[in-house]
Amino acid sequence: MKKFLLLLLFTTSLFAQTPKDAIPKKITQADLFSDYDIVLIDSLLMDTKYKSPLYETSTYIIKDAETKDVSNVTLSTELLKERLQKVNAKTPFHIAYNPALEKVIKSYLKYRKRYYPALMAKAEYYFPMFEKYLDQYDIPLEMKYLAIVESALDPTAKSRVGATGLWQFMYPTGVQYNLKVSSYVDERQDPVKATIAACKYLSDLYNIFGDWDLALAAYNSGPGNVAKAIKRSGGYRNYWNIRPFLPQETASYVPAFYATMYLFEYQKEHDLIADAPQIRHFETDTIHVKKTISFDHVSETTGISSELIQFLNPSYKLDIIPFVEGKNYVITLPRKNSFNFIESEDAIYTLAEADASKREKPLPKYFEMDKRIRYKVRSGDFLGKIANKFGVRVSEIKRWNRMKTSRLKIGQRLSIYPKKIAILKSSVKVSSTKKKEKFSKKGAFETYTVRKGDSLWTISRKFKNVSIDEIKKWNNIWSGKSIKPGTKLKIYKS
Repeated sequence: MKKFLLLLLFTTSLFAQTPKDAIPKKITQADLFSDYDIVLIDSLLMDTKYKSPLYETSTYIIKDAETKDVSNVTLSTELLKERLQKVNAKTPFHIAYNPALEKVIKSYLKYRKRYYPALMAKAEYYFPMFEKYLDQYDIPLEMKYLAIVESALDPTAKSRVGATGLWQFMYPTGVQYNLKVSSYVDERQDPVKATIAACKYLSDLYNIFGDWDLALAAYNSGPGNVAKAIKRSGGYRNYWNIRPFLPQETASYVPAFYATMYLFEYQKEHDLIADAPQIRHFETDTIHVKKTISFDHVSETTGISSELIQFLNPSYKLDIIPFVEGKNYVITLPRKNSFNFIESEDAIYTLAEADASKREKPLPKYFEMDKRIRYKVRSGDFLGKIANKFGVRVSEIKRWNRMKTSRLKIGQRLSIYPKKIAILKSSVKVSSTKKKEKFSKKGAFETYTVRKGDSLWTISRKFKNVSIDEIKKWNNIWSGKSIKPGTKLKIYKS
């Protein structure tokens, strides 16, 4: 640990931030890392889980953007240079004109322009929250554009290598920054908690390099790769000078960030008009739950659409908010509906209990990743299948259970420290969320017209001996379908 602290102090002083007019600046050979230092820094950083949280996640970054044909994009080089100088003057990033950056900007205007209205609508929800924490950690507010490059502002985004959330944390990096993952909750998908973790990570990277452009590159490829690129470039500390020595992904990643910053700064000039946001962050509120409930229970009782509840609560992987002793799980709702939730809270818990009593299979047991569970071997199981189910290695299962062979017996208990969930979301839907099914009933019925503020719960209370499930069956209402004012419902007489 002492050796790591000394190296950290050494790298921090070596990569002290320099004024823009001193860039590019060369370091003398005496100042460069030795090969031994590079290997040692890489090893120490990996041990402390300073790993790249993202790079191949999003389709936002256009592959080979710099080689696309952009000849028909109307934006002169002189005008772009002038605008980039203005952006550069008010940011700690080094936004200088570069032919490669011009190609990326024009590629985005040609191939991504139609996606920006929806993306900018999302930005109106997330950016104020990002800025709050970026300011708190003394990070440039422009770093908010990093979440666009990372995930296109999708909190449930997942890469093929497992990076997750708005800021695309890999599991080990998330653990390092206190983002917990359980069978119900993935805090990497929690916008607030993941943003705080990203701020801490970026602060740590800046402390190493003393430069925000290099911290940005290190967020993508890891600080060891950036340190090696500096050495191999001959000691330059300007991003564009070390770019040829960085991994290919990072070479595309930082220009994508610069291009995004430019397009948001000059969105009006390029006719990038944001869609109206579904909701703004200041219009929301959070409420602690006292029992396990699903999004459908809340939707049916309060009338808030399931889609909006999902948007506001992306960290709940199964659309279920668990109640666990010692945990304070909350639901985020539109502020205007928060009193409606509080008034209907008992009804929501009653509905949840009623569904639980009808459920054929119990909900999956709550467990946190990397904490031991006991797995009972079933017919057809083998170690490879079990390992894949929980995201671990066969060798790890054998080591945890002191197994000398790979043979298993039905009923055998195995200790496992899972890294992913073994239960698919579709298999744990509560009984109130069954798929659409046709239902017909003969007999007398009356027609009820849905009014503003109605929910299935409030409607069922208006009729004697009528349940929510019956209303849903009589009218072919299924999970996720919300009732709107003016909808005609059949209510059969008992």
